[in-house]
Amino acid sequence: MESLAALIGLGSIVVGIVALAVVVSPIPSVGLKTRKKALGVLVLSFISFVNAASISTENASKGDAYWFQWTIFVLLAYGLFRLVWRKKPRDEESAERDSAAITPVSPISDETARVATPFWTAPVDLPSSRSQSGLAKKVSPSSNRALRWIEPGGNATVAGRKIGGMVYLGSESLQENWGPVGGAFIDPGLPVARVGSDFSGESMPYWPNYGDINPRARATYLDWLGGGRADKGFGLGYVFLYFYGLERRFFVDTPAQDERRTLIAEVKRLLDVYGANRSVQRYFSAFLNAAQIVLEPTAAAEPRFEKSGYELPLELRVAIGQMAKAGQPLSADWLLGWYITHPETSLRTTMKRAFPECRALFTLLFNDQFPEGLRIRPPKRPLSARYVAASRGFEVELNHFLPDVPDISGMTKPLIVAKELVEKVTDALAKYSYFLGRNPEGRETIEAHALLPERLWPLFPCKEMENLRHWAEGIIKSGGFLPVEQIIEQLEGVAPKTIKNRQLTGAADALARLSIGMAPDPRFALRSPKLGEPVVLFKLPQGITALEEVSDKYKNVLVCIAVASFVIHADGTITEKERNELEARITTADLSETERARLFANLEWMLSIPPDLSLVRRHLKDIPESTGHEFGQIALAMAAADGVIDPGEIKAIERLYKVIGLKTEDVYSDLHALTASSEPVTVRQADILARGFAIPSPPDRDNMVVLDAERVASLMADTARVSSVLVDIFREDESEEDSEETQEDTVTDFPGLDGPHAAFLGDLLTRPHWDEAEFVALSEQFRLMRAGVLETLNEWSFDRFGDMLIEEYEGYNLNPEVVHQLQKEGTINADSQG
Repeated sequence: MESLAALIGLGSIVVGIVALAVVVSPIPSVGLKTRKKALGVLVLSFISFVNAASISTENASKGDAYWFQWTIFVLLAYGLFRLVWRKKPRDEESAERDSAAITPVSPISDETARVATPFWTAPVDLPSSRSQSGLAKKVSPSSNRALRWIEPGGNATVAGRKIGGMVYLGSESLQENWGPVGGAFIDPGLPVARVGSDFSGESMPYWPNYGDINPRARATYLDWLGGGRADKGFGLGYVFLYFYGLERRFFVDTPAQDERRTLIAEVKRLLDVYGANRSVQRYFSAFLNAAQIVLEPTAAAEPRFEKSGYELPLELRVAIGQMAKAGQPLSADWLLGWYITHPETSLRTTMKRAFPECRALFTLLFNDQFPEGLRIRPPKRPLSARYVAASRGFEVELNHFLPDVPDISGMTKPLIVAKELVEKVTDALAKYSYFLGRNPEGRETIEAHALLPERLWPLFPCKEMENLRHWAEGIIKSGGFLPVEQIIEQLEGVAPKTIKNRQLTGAADALARLSIGMAPDPRFALRSPKLGEPVVLFKLPQGITALEEVSDKYKNVLVCIAVASFVIHADGTITEKERNELEARITTADLSETERARLFANLEWMLSIPPDLSLVRRHLKDIPESTGHEFGQIALAMAAADGVIDPGEIKAIERLYKVIGLKTEDVYSDLHALTASSEPVTVRQADILARGFAIPSPPDRDNMVVLDAERVASLMADTARVSSVLVDIFREDESEEDSEETQEDTVTDFPGLDGPHAAFLGDLLTRPHWDEAEFVALSEQFRLMRAGVLETLNEWSFDRFGDMLIEEYEGYNLNPEVVHQLQKEGTINADSQG
């Protein structure tokens, strides 16, 4: 009995050695399932040896029965038999016939495509098979080499589901199981749930593999394939699983050109459906770039104006490299496309929202500066291009297809030129962009057209502008006055319920294009008209496009006549002399013809509309006391333009002092300082209740105060200094609107992060948890160190949100609070999945 146990132990050693050799064999033809069986034999041999050794040990009791050990031997023998020998399935014979009938398709040479395999295995050329009808045939899961591509138009059936064509069908080889190469192969022998309910794909890893996902996810994937492959309700993991097969077919197999075009068209379709996701945009665009090079390496490319990933598009690098090598100058579109698609540039909202207009103005400015195009010196470094599969399963060297061209990706001087032009363009169109932000459907309106730079008018014509001209000229002929709401309705098509300063500014800009002005001046008025109040339309000497570009003298005179209008309106009458004095101030000022016309129209409006001090109270109440005091003295001087002030005007100035926040008693001391006499002034007569003033000698006019003309003139000389302060105070909330636009224009996806870290974060946010290997792989994908990227992103998150983004615990978990903040900002979609 002991000798038999020893013999069995010796046999176990021999069988174990053979099994171990099979497990570690470098021979590619040794399939995965064979290695699995050998591993099982090795385990059983070890157990058998241990059992035999226990029987034959000298310490074993002679009286012991060996029934237990022999029972184990019997069970091990049966297990070994079942492991090595398996009854052939009913359809194995037909599957072997199918495998024998496969016509191999030569893959791209090793110089072009390198399949990612373990260092201990040799490359395996994976055959591609198809039936004459294009329909999938049933493949036995035991037939490792029965891998086939179902052609476009075919209709394979797996687990009772018709899934269509353009998929790989078959089981995985050894090479594919050790890496993600076989992720797209659909093995009909694997279990599939009856109902596919994992719609989000939450059970799938970041790089999915059909053989690794659970039966429920397999069922969901098959349902998505058979349902048209366009349902956005399914997770993006299924889209990528399908895409892995498309990219492998295109690059690793060698399909005909027509099929390659079909594959490109399918990826473009997927990009149109799922392109809102950054990962889809990045990987699918990279495929299309590389595929176009393989399909038509010498085809003329067109500039692109949208980012498709985190590096320059390959076709752009090839096209500009060829132009540089040939000495061909760049056009405006190629330079703009280079700038926009560069990974280290960010675009303001203006460029995104009003791109057609920005592109047109960029071209005009570029042609002004470079009438013959921009010539660049070709760099010495040659272009080296490689396509890295989204599945990480293979890499393709694209230089095999490309001509010898320089690599322009490291050049900076052309980008500096582009940046300067882009900044000029976005500044010129900032207000137009802001209008479109408030009125997304207002691109064709008069108000929008009025905000365009004059050079763009012929390129973006507006038929309604001529209708506006005829309408406005009719208003001018009838006197020029009309209710303010009518002009806003004429421009916007809807009667306004409130009037905002930006609407008045837009109206003035639109009319100015037609050599028609509008008063009050919306940029510098002390107050804007209310609903029901009129505005004045008038002819401008010539069309002007920048109403805000006026001289300081214009601003000073406007403030002076505005203050005077408050005072002279107080007694209810405006004398001819008062009007003449204010008109003379405009006439004698050193102004342009256009500025003088605008001031006369503003004066006409100010004298026609009674002032409402309550509307400017909020502007004036917070001015510095020193400025307020000087402002009050100027009001006195304005009222005394004819050399005298009557009691009615004194009362008006008292009210004005209250608005400014000054004491009404200061009116009299200020008035005393302006009198022509140095002797004491009687402020109040003992027998007169009403306020009045008298000078020591009998006045030549009743109840009038004569002022020193030289002192008044000296005070009026200071109006420039005071009005420069008041001009900004009297403007409406336009500055707040400009600030809002500036903030909006500088928004980026992840401000504060450079290109590689922003790219890494974009992919990282597609999942809430990453294990150690996945995190390291993702870091290496962006050429970042694991520890460095962890520290950088957590510091960035702490600065922005006061908390870390990435927490280390059994892998790497994303802080849901920070992710929620990013979702609220619109940086990421709540349902995004890579």
